[in-house]
Amino acid sequence: MRKKRKKRGRTIFIILIFFFILLLYWKLNQPDYSKVPMPTGLNPVVEENKDILVKKAGDIGIRVVITEDFRSVEEQDRLYEQGRTREGSVVTNAKGGESYHNYGLAIDFALLDINGAVIWDMKYDGNGNGKTDWSEVVEIAKELGFQWGGDWTNFKDYPHFQMDFGLSIEDLQRGKRP
Repeated sequence: MRKKRKKRGRTIFIILIFFFILLLYWKLNQPDYSKVPMPTGLNPVVEENKDILVKKAGDIGIRVVITEDFRSVEEQDRLYEQGRTREGSVVTNAKGGESYHNYGLAIDFALLDINGAVIWDMKYDGNGNGKTDWSEVVEIAKELGFQWGGDWTNFKDYPHFQMDFGLSIEDLQRGKRP
């Protein structure tokens, strides 16, 4: 009985050593993203699809203006302070480094009315086809692979589109890039 227990103990010890070695091997073979610099502009794929979005919307009589794209960490922090420590309404829940804008993977848009004024009216039908221009722009953006902030459950961000390329904010913060 004692020999069996001793043998079982040795087996468990060997298995634990094996898993420790396997974990160590895996950890040592992970790429080091810690020195990857922050982006300084819009990702080329996002840039290209942004331009296609504006053109396709224009082709059906909708004038779209991109109000934001790449945003530095410092700019993001200033926006985050708005409505908290600075005057104005809260416009974001993301601090610097917590927004896809900071990694060049997001854009914000608005519409231009018949007079060229920037509007965020989600019911506006400037092309007169019976559908809201906003929903038509969202549909085009989704066809291009953008995710829409209006689909989020917590903080709805209706003018926001992003392409995350399967990367979370945590992945991007650790230095992974598309």
